[in-house]
Amino acid sequence: MEFVVLVDEKDTPIGEMEKLEAHQKGCLHRAISVFIFNQKNELLLQRRAMDKYHSAGLWTNTCCSHPRPEESSYDAAIRRLKEEMGIHTPLEHVFSFQYKTDFESGLIEHELDHVFIGFSDELPVLNPEEAMEYKYIDLTSLTNEIQSNPNDFTFWFKEIVDRYNHQLIKHLENESL
Repeated sequence: MEFVVLVDEKDTPIGEMEKLEAHQKGCLHRAISVFIFNQKNELLLQRRAMDKYHSAGLWTNTCCSHPRPEESSYDAAIRRLKEEMGIHTPLEHVFSFQYKTDFESGLIEHELDHVFIGFSDELPVLNPEEAMEYKYIDLTSLTNEIQSNPNDFTFWFKEIVDRYNHQLIKHLENESL
């Protein structure tokens, strides 16, 4: 059984709950999203496995998950990047944001998401329980794809690209200096 960290609006831990129960009740909990770029400034996307209990088969950022109780968001991001994509690289926390969305299945995603960026040309080795496909894409092409086919992408990923694209671009520009 996997547990998530319940938090208040300021990201202060207020308890723990089994992951599925937190998504059934819509309780605010801590999450992580990782964005890995290669030397061409292309973002590594994963297509979520079909067995995922929500957003199955949708394209999303390189890695997304939840810290375990007593685990930092950074450590969770490093761990899950290795577990999901087989990649190990340093990460930088760039921002956090909160979102809430209801899924057709009745589940509710209500997360305070910590977003990390890293750089690597290491090719992914997919964990088939997590991801079924990957691709690299530049941010301009990604934005166009999301506008053309919004139902092909996860909710939180679209939120990040729509609301925080400027912060991703800023980090890419700083990296190439």
